Amino acid sequence: MDDYQYDYFVEEDEPSTPAWFELLATIAIALFMALVIRVFIAETYAVPSGSMLETIQLGDRLVGEKVTLHWSDPEPGDIITFDDPDGSGVTLIKRVIATEGQVVDLQDGYVYVDGVAIDEPYVEGKPTYPLDGHSSNLEENVTFPYTVPAGCFWVMGDNRTNSLDSRYFGVVPRTSVTSKALFIFWPPEDACFL
Repeated sequence: MDDYQYDYFVEEDEPSTPAWFELLATIAIALFMALVIRVFIAETYAVPSGSMLETIQLGDRLVGEKVTLHWSDPEPGDIITFDDPDGSGVTLIKRVIATEGQVVDLQDGYVYVDGVAIDEPYVEGKPTYPLDGHSSNLEENVTFPYTVPAGCFWVMGDNRTNSLDSRYFGVVPRTSVTSKALFIFWPPEDACFL
């Protein structure tokens, strides 16, 4: 029987990275990735009010995606998050009803866009009327018919009898939109795509 020879390579001990450094690097990378996701891709929101009932319940948690906002604007029917036009620093959530150049009118409890009453099954028969009063960012109450200016959106809560929306604070500039609501993830019984 032939003798086989094996070549053994003995590697010199390489200096190992300290465990604490690996842990810190992992934490730093995870935090960086979380920040990138939150700023550019998606963010979670907790809904503290009932202005979007029955579509979104008080206390629901949802995901808002930001990616599509880089190449397309929200459209009527989309639910968006945005910075409060009144300057409170709070993020609000409402449904887009009209976009730039469209004319919004409120007549006999219905919303008209460009002269046509829009179908709004999500309001569950609640009437829509103008609101008395306005936020501090406006000089006077919003009057109708109202033409949405360029680069802006007319937004309203689905719970029309309990929502401060564009009837109160005016239109939302495109630059204030932070995400499009994608789905409710908590609580599980409310989970759904929006």
